Amino acid sequence: QVQVVESGGDTVRPGESLTVSCQASGSSFTINAMGWYRQIPGKDRELVANVDRFENVEYAPHAIGRFTASVNFAKNSLTLIMNSLNPEDTATYYCKALVWSYAVSKPLEIWGRGTQVTVSS
Repeated sequence: QVQVVESGGDTVRPGESLTVSCQASGSSFTINAMGWYRQIPGKDRELVANVDRFENVEYAPHAIGRFTASVNFAKNSLTLIMNSLNPEDTATYYCKALVWSYAVSKPLEIWGRGTQVTVSS
């Protein structure tokens, strides 16, 4: 079984930076892609950044130029560095891993439980 756990959520002031991390764990799997999504209560979950196994990164328009996502495939971990944060970035940030599970011989989509990021003065 594969699990994904996020960490690093915090309350910061506008203009500050924050790094959130995601760790996939389990046995008999390979990461195909990892990504960050965020959700504000009452709204749909939206993409922040996604990194595929070729290390191509897709950013949402609101993240371009401010956020940097990177995957360490050797450690099955994903990091999101967020700069110039503003109150509109306040949300629960979720990590998603697309993996190939050798245990069940099929691809799986695994979500974490989320980490809260609050930007407030």
